Amino acid sequence: VLNFMIKDIAFVAYPVTDMARARKFYEGILGLTPSEEFGGGENGHWVEYNIGAGTLSLGVMDGWKPSADGASVSFEVDDFDKTIEKLKAENIIFALEPQSFPSCKMAIVKDPDGSGIIIHKKA
Repeated sequence: VLNFMIKDIAFVAYPVTDMARARKFYEGILGLTPSEEFGGGENGHWVEYNIGAGTLSLGVMDGWKPSADGASVSFEVDDFDKTIEKLKAENIIFALEPQSFPSCKMAIVKDPDGSGIIIHKKA
């Protein structure tokens, strides 16, 4: 047994292949505001977005490649239907069309590198 306890998720990180294209999606379409930015040169480029108590990080780094089969982040939204309407108007690809469950509504969209983003609204 290890003598430490996991207290929280520090951040979720997604590799991206083109930071400008990724920022257009995450900032322009999803409306996120960057909180930190590092690098941009040959050692990679990193942008962070503080969202509630968590942080989403995007990075371009040698050897770190996006995967449609990798982890995904789930964004809690205030108005699920309005968010879905906006994403469809922007012709965003849906990996899972909007679904309703007793505890929530959710859909999965793809970012420009094919990584999954869960759009979520607790019931």
